[in-house]
Amino acid sequence: MRDRIEKVAGSLIQHGPFNDRVYLMKLATDDFEYLPSVIEGIAQENNYSKIFSKIPASAKEHFLNRDHIEEAIIPGFFNGDEDASFMAKYLSQVRMQEPDSQENAYVLKAAISKFNVPKDVRLSDDEQFIVCDEADTPEMADLYSRVFPSYPFPISDATYLLKTMYENFVYFGIRKNGKLVAVSSCEVDVANSNVEMTDFATLPESQGKGYSYYLLDKMENNMREKGIKTAYTIARARSYGMNTVFSRHSYIYAGILVNNTNISGGIESMNVWYKKL
Repeated sequence: MRDRIEKVAGSLIQHGPFNDRVYLMKLATDDFEYLPSVIEGIAQENNYSKIFSKIPASAKEHFLNRDHIEEAIIPGFFNGDEDASFMAKYLSQVRMQEPDSQENAYVLKAAISKFNVPKDVRLSDDEQFIVCDEADTPEMADLYSRVFPSYPFPISDATYLLKTMYENFVYFGIRKNGKLVAVSSCEVDVANSNVEMTDFATLPESQGKGYSYYLLDKMENNMREKGIKTAYTIARARSYGMNTVFSRHSYIYAGILVNNTNISGGIESMNVWYKKL
């Protein structure tokens, strides 16, 4: 069963057993003072092991006062003016422990060594870049289901993809001989002028061709045309490929979210990267 997204007062949260957490996705200004205790109550009632919150820095003190810790920070996340703090509270000692810490540190060091080192990726005559539309959603869902054994949002559901496409997502893809082989998305927050570069997936037989690097370049150009100020991503900490793609594009490492997300079959730690567009 997928985690559900719901409103709590004016704020938006996702919670459920799939990710075993409460995720405060958007914090309303009027909720700064009392929402930390509300989401803690939801977590305790459901026996979740982590609370994860993406909040304006001006709300950070209210969370620190309740023993939340800051795991990452993105400068100028809100309209280029206010920073975002990625906060965490662990309700289980096991959830706090990072079993892959050495591997994740190695991947991060290797990725940072490629900072601002461009890669020349060009499409051949039988490859085509597209901005996805409604007709692409069944094939997109099938591709996602083949790449990810699990994912924090239901991207293997064509109905979900279509819904988000009509809301605040822009999806991109690459076709080879007419077949969709790679996809990605921009989750756009126009009101706060930021965008999450996310949902990258390439079919196993098409990996190693630089498709994600190529897509990210196109995504950035698209977002610049829309006037978006800040781009960021939350990437699997153990993924050398994706962390390197962002480092090569001059994204700055912002911190690690320990045991944060159910992706590719289990709960994994995630690296946060950002860039001023």
